[in-house]
Amino acid sequence: MSTTAWLTTLQFAGVNALFALAIYASLWTGVLSLAPVFFGAVSAFTFGYLAGAIGLSPALGLLLGVALGAALGAATAGLIIRLDSHYLAMATIAMVLIGRVLVLNLTEYTGGASGTLVPGDLGTWVWLIGTLVVAGYVMSRLAGSRFGLAADAVREDPAVAQTLAISPRQIQFVGFILSGALGGAAGVFQSSFLQYIGPDTFYTHLGFVTLAAVVLGGAFHWAGPIVGAIAFTILPELLREPMGEYDRVVTGVALVLIIIYMPRGLVDVRRLRLLRDRTRRRPGDRREDVTPAGAPAGAEASS
Repeated sequence: MSTTAWLTTLQFAGVNALFALAIYASLWTGVLSLAPVFFGAVSAFTFGYLAGAIGLSPALGLLLGVALGAALGAATAGLIIRLDSHYLAMATIAMVLIGRVLVLNLTEYTGGASGTLVPGDLGTWVWLIGTLVVAGYVMSRLAGSRFGLAADAVREDPAVAQTLAISPRQIQFVGFILSGALGGAAGVFQSSFLQYIGPDTFYTHLGFVTLAAVVLGGAFHWAGPIVGAIAFTILPELLREPMGEYDRVVTGVALVLIIIYMPRGLVDVRRLRLLRDRTRRRPGDRREDVTPAGAPAGAEASS
């Protein structure tokens, strides 16, 4: 594969990483949601329309995408957050399907089935890497904050979290806002890199791919979705030449094996800590509790 093709692949890996972070943000609070695909679609088409109508600058376009996505996340949370887990997940999938119908029918703003062209001003490494760095910094700061501890508690057991005076609804509401902001930014970048968006640009395939990236990288640390998105985007490209049309089969098998043998994903902080503790532990540090044969119980302690 040529250098240009590799650079393009890495660019879309970065965009997928933003989408994966958006899915992780709600999953962090115990909510499985594909709504970031819908948030990204609305932000992307809004950015494309305003950029063509009034010549919106790249910085304002990105801020608009983040703000619009966050607002949509808050509105979505207010409407569906009371649903049970699997019903909530189905509602977010329905949002993606509804989004495609809106794209097809709002032809004045979206171009309908023909799609629309989008300026590529944001399709640069500087904007993409800068946004990923800012997103990673925000997620790392939140992970060590009270919100991060509360989100972990809600994800593990909402009932126990309530006994600790944590409101699961409020934590999940904030998670949806964060998910919307990241999804909006990802949608703007996706449209700017492609310079064209249509009805199938933001559809269920994008949601399932980024969800698989979260599972692959690890859903228990904010760095997992980034690593998973990069690996899940690059792996099919590496397998395409030697495996041909079976590259997706090999990728699927690899994903299943990781789920079975590494259920916490590639980025498992707990496993890394255990390995670090084992390497630091010396044989003499662990005291053997051995009582001589025939000695009465407690003889070792009394001696």
